[in-house]
Amino acid sequence: MAINIYTSIEKELQTANESRQAGNEGRARVCARRAAGIAAGEYFRLHALPDPGPSAYDRLHILASASEIDPRFREIAQHLILRVNEEFRLPTQIDLIAEARQLVAYLLETH
Repeated sequence: MAINIYTSIEKELQTANESRQAGNEGRARVCARRAAGIAAGEYFRLHALPDPGPSAYDRLHILASASEIDPRFREIAQHLILRVNEEFRLPTQIDLIAEARQLVAYLLETH
């Protein structure tokens, strides 16, 4: 695996944390989603699976329904593609940064 995959993922997660600390939860969610999307693309590559393209949303949507993915991590993928409500909040208390880290670890260790 190219080191730039790890670097790109860690940069997104770091930006997510910084955004949260600055009070910009929307940007934190986007960065967490992008980090997980990068890992999903690498997972698809390592497993010779079709990649829907660079969209983190599209990649996570596929993972959320992939039977070969552990159900806990399918649930995390589903969380990462949830839409916010009118107050720009997720419908439940979910820490997308922490969940993105878990999904990244799972995807990159499962090869």
